[in-house]
Amino acid sequence: MRDRKGTGVLKLLFGLILLGFMACVAFIGFDEEQYGSLYDVDLGLDLAGGVSITYQAVDDNPSSSAMSDAKEILRKRAEVYSTEASVYMEGTTRICVDIPNVKDANTILAELGKPGTLEFKDESGNVVLDGNDIKTAQAASIRDNDGIQANQVEYIVQLVLTPEGQTKFADVTEKNKGKTISIVYDNEVVSAPYVREKIDSETCQIDGLDSLERAENLASTIRIGAIPVSLEEVRSDVVGAKLGQKAIQTSLLAGAIGLAIVILIMIILYRVPGIAASLALICYVTMMIVVIAGFDITLTLPGIAGMILSIGMAVDANVIIFARIKEEIGSGTTVRTAINNGFSKALSAIVDGNVTTLISAIILNILGSGTVRGFAQTLAVGIILSMISSLGITRLFLTGFYDLGIQGKRAYGETTKTTKLNVIGKRPIFFTISGIAVALSIGLLIFNATQGEMMNYSIDFVGGTSSTIDLPEEMTLEEIQAQVEPEIASAIGETNMSNVTSNKVVDSSQIIVRTKTLNQDERVALTNMLKEKYGVSEDGIQMQNISAAIGQEMRRDALISVAVATLCMLLYIWFRFRNLTFAAASVLTLLHDVFIVILAYLLFNWTVGTTFIACMLTIVGYSINATIVIFDRVRENLSLDGSKRLTLKEIFNRSINQTMTRSIFTSLTTLIMVVVLAIVGVAAIRDFALPLIVGILCGGFSSVCIAGGLAHLMMREKKMEQNA
Repeated sequence: MRDRKGTGVLKLLFGLILLGFMACVAFIGFDEEQYGSLYDVDLGLDLAGGVSITYQAVDDNPSSSAMSDAKEILRKRAEVYSTEASVYMEGTTRICVDIPNVKDANTILAELGKPGTLEFKDESGNVVLDGNDIKTAQAASIRDNDGIQANQVEYIVQLVLTPEGQTKFADVTEKNKGKTISIVYDNEVVSAPYVREKIDSETCQIDGLDSLERAENLASTIRIGAIPVSLEEVRSDVVGAKLGQKAIQTSLLAGAIGLAIVILIMIILYRVPGIAASLALICYVTMMIVVIAGFDITLTLPGIAGMILSIGMAVDANVIIFARIKEEIGSGTTVRTAINNGFSKALSAIVDGNVTTLISAIILNILGSGTVRGFAQTLAVGIILSMISSLGITRLFLTGFYDLGIQGKRAYGETTKTTKLNVIGKRPIFFTISGIAVALSIGLLIFNATQGEMMNYSIDFVGGTSSTIDLPEEMTLEEIQAQVEPEIASAIGETNMSNVTSNKVVDSSQIIVRTKTLNQDERVALTNMLKEKYGVSEDGIQMQNISAAIGQEMRRDALISVAVATLCMLLYIWFRFRNLTFAAASVLTLLHDVFIVILAYLLFNWTVGTTFIACMLTIVGYSINATIVIFDRVRENLSLDGSKRLTLKEIFNRSINQTMTRSIFTSLTTLIMVVVLAIVGVAAIRDFALPLIVGILCGGFSSVCIAGGLAHLMMREKKMEQNA
């Protein structure tokens, strides 16, 4: 006994040291600056603020070398504004530029993708140099310490030439002594410096500029050079730092509140196992932070939602295990045996459920883009770490408590009675209710299609500009429509007021305005109007521009993502269960859930955008997860009933009732996290959380009331055919 207590102490001590170590790495760190991994997490533009823009080559088949050169030029231009800028290819004809932590977004958008050519011309108009001959250009100020104008500051631009450019420049300056050489950008003369003498060196300077600002503008124009392919802006986001900071604060608050509530529920419901799971859950959260920072995963707003959602889903494995332990204790086994059996018997359901959700995350990461990919990455990390947490860390703490001497059955709970609901017998009722809802969803989609668009697509899917504006004072929707909308229309030159629509964010001074796709001048005009008339700060404005072509492409990708994920899940379930019936019933159930959530989108007129893809695939993964737990128990009960004492209906009913506690508690804990997100989170998070609430409720209902009924019906019909 003394040896066992010592083992228990060591296990708990090791677990607490692990928890403490991970917490230190995550929040404190071990360097002199005392910064943990939390401060090393790369924030997406929707959290850090900044500019994101995607360019599309105008030509259908630009050469790879031209696109590569264009990417490099854009990288150099972007790094002028921020050393943290990121420039990367999207496919073969698009270039994405992300510039975080910048304020003058409209200026950046205006200058970044200039397609113009840079040329140096003599007085006869001959091109003597071009942008490729210049390595770099920097503005500077110098003080004249000699002569009549001693101590007067002079502003210059210092040029560094390429070897070829140096040779050309020496020849040109020798031939043009006493003359001017014009610097022409996009067919406009930006400067015409005077040539005093032959310049035969790597460096030279342009002087005579009247201000440092003018010198910086000239240096920037020379430095960025010319892009070798024609580019057009197809998508852009401008996020104010104020909005990004608010998103971080509200999301962290939502996560903390949700985590505290889930921990409290776990301890109340499961006692000692609940305490073990809570400690493992805290360790899980710290591991998430460390891994995200360690693997340089960019954390976006949907990514935070994915983290918080994964906390709720991480509880699922623990609930499955604890329900098994209580059953084992109720059947008469010892607590120690019950703990071992609980973990071993729950393993297959946990693995299968998490793998199917992981499939959704992988598909999202492959086919998604931007913030959707960020959500997929954090969700995938969460799934993997949740398995490590529940199967490893929870077990460490739980067996530690047992070895320490907490061995009474009351401390772990026991299940002596299982509910005996005749779920399969109520199948006609459940099928009728669901059938009506699915039919209504399909009917509304068809009706809407005849009237125009099937759903209320956001600019992500149809193109346009969406502006999130943080007004200094809260206004009613009526005031916004009567006052703000006309002024916005006037600022952007819109004569049709039906093309300017706005929504008010609940309990907030923020409004979201949708308009036609705005060009650079219109964006500047809108920003200036908001600053002058309403006192809106520039970091309180977020603008998203998406072309119609990109919108249609994203809509197509959304359908492909859901279809591919569904097919992959079907194949996996078929492989694992060796039974096409279970696979077919699972997929039909998740399609049922998809149509029900779509019905909610239609009835509440929720906008359908990029988060819709992440939302639907999350619901698909969640629905499959819940269904697999029941089918895993059906498979087990079928194998245990070798003498065929039970009918197929009795086996399904028993399996559903045995997993009922898990279905309820998992839905509850996940729902808590998402509801807190919907209440506390910013508008973008709320748009994601509200459909998830519907999906979780629907998934809980369908896994219990629909999936088992479908599988039973298919298996019964198959058996009748075989006996015929």
